[in-house]
Amino acid sequence: MKLTVLKKLTLSTAFAAGATLAMCQTPDTTGHVETKAPNSQYKPAFAGQTRIHGVKTSMPVEATVINSDLKNPWGIHVLPDGRFLITGKSGTMQILKMDGKPDKQITGFPKVLFEGQGGLLDVNIDPDYVHNRMIYWDYAEPGDGGATLAIAKGKLSADETKLENVTVIYRAEPRYTGTLQYGSRILFDKQGDLFVSTGERSGADIRMKAQDLGATIGKVIHITKDGRPVPNGPFAKTAGAKPEIFAYGFRNPEGMTWNPVTGELWEAEFGPRGGDEINIVRAGNNYGWPVVTYGIEYSGQKVGDGIQQKEGVTQPIYYWDPSISPSGITFYTGDLIPEWKNNLMVGALSGSHIARLVIKDNHVVGEERLFKDKNERWRALVTGKDGALYGVTDNGRLYRIAPVK
Repeated sequence: MKLTVLKKLTLSTAFAAGATLAMCQTPDTTGHVETKAPNSQYKPAFAGQTRIHGVKTSMPVEATVINSDLKNPWGIHVLPDGRFLITGKSGTMQILKMDGKPDKQITGFPKVLFEGQGGLLDVNIDPDYVHNRMIYWDYAEPGDGGATLAIAKGKLSADETKLENVTVIYRAEPRYTGTLQYGSRILFDKQGDLFVSTGERSGADIRMKAQDLGATIGKVIHITKDGRPVPNGPFAKTAGAKPEIFAYGFRNPEGMTWNPVTGELWEAEFGPRGGDEINIVRAGNNYGWPVVTYGIEYSGQKVGDGIQQKEGVTQPIYYWDPSISPSGITFYTGDLIPEWKNNLMVGALSGSHIARLVIKDNHVVGEERLFKDKNERWRALVTGKDGALYGVTDNGRLYRIAPVK
């Protein structure tokens, strides 16, 4: 897929606050967007599971930098008044105004392990935030035996500068001495309980814990606001299983969001070399890692026995090979770009683009790769109150994505 650049930008101007990249695109259903050879000769389980045909946005769209001074941003959430709550991996959190300008710096966090892929990660707010001002976040917590993914909550002070009565409500088990693959995203369901995705911590000596129902790494867990298992979970009556486990067999799930059409939970995760996945997360399902995968080891060897399909293991609805490294995902729910409505937007790190996936009947029917010329690692995406798409990048920038004015 080629994008027609209406305005040529140098690297220096493209990275300056306010710079835009405009794209004029026409409908195209010929070919697919991936042109590189796959890492393996593995065959998909069904047609359209990978390398779907390309689509192009017809409306001219631009990405504008509205803040270029963020420090290691990771999570972004829209507050009820439209401002942005953004985390920084080093252990910071701040509120930005809707135009991207700084508003408040928040303090009061527990000690964060800012190392490797660890740090202060995702953030969300209580469904009753306008009344209780409660914020929830997850982070890499240091401790005896190594680090773990911890989930904490605290009340934002009246002046919005500090967190009060901070409590750690949950810790993933077991701890591990490595610093990779924590996951993780936090979502609230309609009942006000939390879904949290946890990474399996990467090491060859621990990643099989993703298949272990006695461990809570490599899982999607379902807990109350106090960190207790939500009653009647799919493994609540399974001997030796952690009752908070909702689904298992995940590698590094850095993306999770609700489908606004079906109400189902969608997840994105990194494979190793190939095998990045989009999954629909359903109660009790096994998503395979590290037994079943479309990826191969970084060494080039097979992962385990090199299995891609197995009875009792849920297939991804879509996968990439080679990897694009999907991080934050969101369904676009705004009205500014009508043809994107209810499309899944995927922030790609190594791919340096936003992948737009057109969804029909829970299948991907088209893919577009947006803003590749920005050379950004897109960490998290969200639809703003104004209907624009917003994204934070590892280079410390907040973008507003909307039709060309």
